[in-house]
Parts: sequence; C-alpha cells; structure tokens
Amino acid sequence: QVQLVESGGGLVQPGGSLRLSCAASGFTFSRSVMSWVRQAPGQKREFVASSFSDGNSTNYADSVKGRFTISRDNAKNTVYLQMNSLKPEDTAAYYCSARDERGRDYWGQGTQVTVSS
Repeated sequence: QVQLVESGGGLVQPGGSLRLSCAASGFTFSRSVMSWVRQAPGQKREFVASSFSDGNSTNYADSVKGRFTISRDNAKNTVYLQMNSLKPEDTAAYYCSARDERGRDYWGQGTQVTVSS
C-alpha cells in the first residue's frame, strides 16, 4: 500500500522558515521523481519543486527559486522542502507527490502552511 505522509506545516510570520517532510512507503522511492505541489484556497494546484531519481537534479517554480530547497534521503524514503523567506502568498496546502518508474502517480493528504503576521 502506497503512503505519502506530509508533516511540518504550520503558522509562520512573513520572512520565517519552515521545513516540510514527506515520508514515503509502498513503492520504489529511490527510482521515483518526488515533487511538492501547493494549492491555495480557490486556486488551482501549483507546481513547487521536484527532485529527480538521480538524487541531484531538481526543478523549481520561478516563484520559489532562491527561497525553497527540495532534498531527499533515499535511505529514509523521505523528501523535504526547506522554505525560507516565506511570504503571505506562499500560504497554501502543500502536497507531496511521487511518480514511480512506471509512471504511476501518488499523492499525500497535504499539510497546511500559513504565512501571516
């Protein structure tokens, strides 16, 4: 059974930092592309960042470049999103997603990030 469990969300002031984690199981994590996607109220889901299976290649949305960092620990089957210099417009539910080596997509339940003073 595939599981993606996000954690680390919460309320933070503008300019602050949060680190999201996503613990994965039930598929071959090391061979999968791991991504973070977010959705603000009333908005479509928006790509945030991806980490490719080589462990080194990453991709970011322009809106988070230079502020967010995606990383992965294949030994722990966990992907992280370090978010710095947070802005109110970063407020959203953040979802972890995986695309395995067969092209199958999996999603977590999401964790809420609220940036507000």
